[in-house]
Amino acid sequence: MDTMSTPAVSRRGRVTTLSARSASAVIAAACVLLGCANGDGDPSVQAELNRVLATRWASYASARPDWRGGVAIYVITPRGESFASADLGRDVADDIHFRGASTTKLFTASAIMLLHQQGKLDIDDVVTARIPGASEPYVPDTADYAIPYKEQITIRALLGHRAGVFDVANTPVPATSPFPYAGEKYPLWVKDRDDAHTFTIDELVGVVAVNHLSDFPPGTDYHYSDTGYSLLGKIIERVSGRRYDQFVQENLLAPVGLSDTTFPHLGDDRALPPPSAAAYSYFRGVSYDVTDDPSLNNMSSLVANGNILTTPFDLATWLRALFAGEVGLSAATLEMMTDVMPTGRGGEYGLGMIHTPGLGFGHDGGRDGYASFVSHDPERDVTIALSARIQNADDLPGYYEFLFDTCRAIVSAALQ
Repeated sequence: MDTMSTPAVSRRGRVTTLSARSASAVIAAACVLLGCANGDGDPSVQAELNRVLATRWASYASARPDWRGGVAIYVITPRGESFASADLGRDVADDIHFRGASTTKLFTASAIMLLHQQGKLDIDDVVTARIPGASEPYVPDTADYAIPYKEQITIRALLGHRAGVFDVANTPVPATSPFPYAGEKYPLWVKDRDDAHTFTIDELVGVVAVNHLSDFPPGTDYHYSDTGYSLLGKIIERVSGRRYDQFVQENLLAPVGLSDTTFPHLGDDRALPPPSAAAYSYFRGVSYDVTDDPSLNNMSSLVANGNILTTPFDLATWLRALFAGEVGLSAATLEMMTDVMPTGRGGEYGLGMIHTPGLGFGHDGGRDGYASFVSHDPERDVTIALSARIQNADDLPGYYEFLFDTCRAIVSAALQ
């Protein structure tokens, strides 16, 4: 296992770290340096955040042979802003880039709700309805979009994963399919043959259509669907006339001055911007370095549902700005998004928003090499963003509960 790293300075883009051979040495060094390096916050609070993260991460790692990778957390409270990291090496700052996976859905849902608020779409329309003021429907009237129950699927149902859209990204196509990818997850099947292939939303939804795939009639159940969010990405493009990443950059990020968050859409756009860190997948007790895996880093099949590249600072700052009304969404619109309902699977989901007890509203994300989470608690005015550079395939539910508990512990320490 790598040595622990703890921040010496919690300042935008200037956080350095100290390597130590034990958690106690880390904490002692951090307390000394924090007392003179950062006058914006309480050194004792920062030291406690360092201790909590270092101790919890070391404990989790000690029970797992060959555990690698590290974790970074950025937290904003009424008392100030803090950054902490563990096992990410020296000179780690809050501008370290990572693949945020399904935290993308926060941006997609916010884009849809902004268009709804502007009267450019109505989330209670079915996807076959005409776009307000236009002669075209929300999704193309083509064979690629002839999916089951199309005339009953509302935009609201897509936002809440209640549309029954078959999830091509995460579910194998049935073995009874007459096509060569039968029994396979379509994106993986394609990338095995061409790891730089640029997927399109038309192509992905077309797999659902040509195979007549559906999970259930719209509105009758809940099932998480990346492909459902691909459809939302298509709707954003058709309503706005802008490519998905362009619309999000111009309307959701630029208003708050954030520039370290991007949404790659080409199959060969696979580089993670610097600064970054190694990423690992943990499987059957072994950590595999997937940092430069060309297939895994092809984000083109995840446009609008999982293609975000961001930093702890950007992700936390953006979500806080969203709830503060600085992104353009009104309080009434946010109330619609945070009106969560039980999923029947142990959680609560609204319109692109997950409710996590003790942490508030946001979203988690996961893919090979990365686990992420961001949330905002309106009652306590606390925002937290976490990025881990290792995904535990051996125990995903347990791993994420550990990450949520770690966030709760950090928030508690930050508010003490």
